[in-house]
Amino acid sequence: MRCATSGASTIASAHITDVRVLLVSQMYPGPDDPDLGTFVAQGANELRARGHDVDLAVLDRRAGGKLRFLELRRSVKRSATPDVVWAHFLVPAGLFASEVDAPLVVTAHGRDVRNIGAVPGVASLTRRVVRRAATVVCVSRYLERELCERLPAARGKTEVLDSGVDLERFDDAPPAAELESPAFVHVGSLTERKNVVRLAEAFAELDAGSLTFVGDGPLRSRVEGRRGVRVVGRVAHSRAADVVCGPALLEPFGQALLEAMACRRTVVATRFGGPPEFVTPESGILVDPLDVPALGRALASAASLPRPNDAARDAAAAHDVKLQARRMEQILERAVRGRPA
Repeated sequence: MRCATSGASTIASAHITDVRVLLVSQMYPGPDDPDLGTFVAQGANELRARGHDVDLAVLDRRAGGKLRFLELRRSVKRSATPDVVWAHFLVPAGLFASEVDAPLVVTAHGRDVRNIGAVPGVASLTRRVVRRAATVVCVSRYLERELCERLPAARGKTEVLDSGVDLERFDDAPPAAELESPAFVHVGSLTERKNVVRLAEAFAELDAGSLTFVGDGPLRSRVEGRRGVRVVGRVAHSRAADVVCGPALLEPFGQALLEAMACRRTVVATRFGGPPEFVTPESGILVDPLDVPALGRALASAASLPRPNDAARDAAAAHDVKLQARRMEQILERAVRGRPA
């Protein structure tokens, strides 16, 4: 059952201007970490393009540990009072944003929902944020269901709206000439949740091709050194691929997959979480991430789809960041006017 009676598709499309927005986020691209929270920055930029004033209280680097969050809270407190606060992540960003004397809209992305009940004290802090918020935005229907099951206080005030994809930035890319074709690429941390070892095992069953891991993490040593496999570490963006793989054990949405589809790349994605909400049969293959033989067959099937894949681009276009910004604009306007969620 849906937690809200109205979804993002029912939001009015009237344009508004000159709303003063304070954006609070624990992830935002900066000089040292240009790939950190780029999906947050693109939303802010689109709101500015639509005529709104967007001030930032953000963390733009990974380094610094938990002390960074004290810095974020101080930044929030120093900010001028806006018309509305838009926070990314329920805790801690949403918690700090809830202290501002203005209507609150908060976007949940995944880990912040998983922490409810898993990390001591997070449930009560998240409940405080949700009760304070005019609207809680979830990036997928899956995440909306999870939030409402873990925190019933969210029922009745949720909207489903993902961060969208910049169709101008993520467009067709040149073939992966330096990689053996079919070139499979995984973008993300090398962790158990991302399921990278099983992906490497499934790739080993293929007769040809290459598998590149763009990212780093504790499982690097378990995938590096295999035949046809290389690990290139963390880079801002990688478009050199024939197929982009995201067979995570669970994926609340799947931003990297959506960006790959915008680049006309076929994807292999987990069927658990958000990807089934935007990956079509023509644009990719959904798979049980625990089934290594099925994952191997999915890689082979994905490699047989067109390259470049225009159907993937068409599916991604439904999530154009400009369209999502218009929808977010209406959510923020509603909060300013005090209408019920």
